[in-house]
Amino acid sequence: MKYIERKNKIINDKYTEYVYEAFDIQNKEETTVKIPINFKECKTFDWNIGVIYGGSGTGKTTLLKEFGDLSQDKFDEEKPLISNFDWLEPKEATFLLSAMGLASVPTWLRPYSLLSNGEQYRASLAYKVAKAKEDDVILIDEFTSVVDRDVAKAMSNALQKYIRKHNKRIILASCHFDIMDWLLPDWTYSPLKGRVERHDYLRQSRPKIELSIFRCRYETWDIFKQYHYLTEDYNKAAHSFCVTWNDKPVAFIGVLEFPGLPTKSKRFTRTVVLPDYQGLGIGSRVTDYFAKLYKKEGYDVYTRTINPALGEYRSKSRNWVSTGKGDTKTNDKYKKVLNRPSYGFKYIGDKSTDSTDILTFNADAYKEVAQNQISMF
Repeated sequence: MKYIERKNKIINDKYTEYVYEAFDIQNKEETTVKIPINFKECKTFDWNIGVIYGGSGTGKTTLLKEFGDLSQDKFDEEKPLISNFDWLEPKEATFLLSAMGLASVPTWLRPYSLLSNGEQYRASLAYKVAKAKEDDVILIDEFTSVVDRDVAKAMSNALQKYIRKHNKRIILASCHFDIMDWLLPDWTYSPLKGRVERHDYLRQSRPKIELSIFRCRYETWDIFKQYHYLTEDYNKAAHSFCVTWNDKPVAFIGVLEFPGLPTKSKRFTRTVVLPDYQGLGIGSRVTDYFAKLYKKEGYDVYTRTINPALGEYRSKSRNWVSTGKGDTKTNDKYKKVLNRPSYGFKYIGDKSTDSTDILTFNADAYKEVAQNQISMF
């Protein structure tokens, strides 16, 4: 087996002498690290995603460098995030960011320095992935090391979908094994084992996400309002719901009566998923769930959005029918008419509230929760 050997001359002083004497170290001249390298099997099959995994100090970064340069692209701090993707057409840039789990429109307009750790990591991933040429292998070190573990799962899921859809190749180095069922790698490599292990993760179903849905107070909107693309204003007459995952708030749903129609009708007035949890389909699946509940009670359900990911999902879904594109609305704050491309839909799915392929729900969406139970919001 081939090895990468790293040697370093020791500069001796009283501290190193103490170590030699205390631990009976014989070699006082140099340190040597040997890392097994054996990636031949990667050339024998087609793949999209590879992962080099192991604990700190096992040589993951050294192995990753064997495939190319690990230098990071720098963002222009004077520009909004989306303007850094200036080799793409504006519409392409919005679809790229949405596909990588950055679907919050206000986030697109902020400079890189004002993004959260999770948003910065997704932005860097999007930049590297989009810049990669057809035959390039994208290299990502310390994958998900700086983010919450639920955020890491969301990020992994969004990344693998984009990579496979566009038939790119990527190798990630990570010390975390909890992402594997979400990243679905074609192969993994552990420096301790010294060999490529092929996987057939795509034959498995991804882990389900169990969400809790609570009726919440109007003030809960404060957590989510900065991520909504239109305005931070919110109608107090709406029914408000907070969605949590592992006791953390991840999404907000607002529902209003839709008067003036011949049938009892509701419409979604707000659907906001926090940036760290975008890319898992939470917004689309939760609104599907609500639409089923309302239809079961005899309501027609309508929605309108300019979010490209949500619009594309509903365009392809058998549960929704288009009510037309294009929308003109009055912005009361500035007293002028704004024209926005948008997607309008009516729910036509069944009344069943069975679990979806990704999400399950463990709470009655209409349950009122005591104030002390939602103080976490």
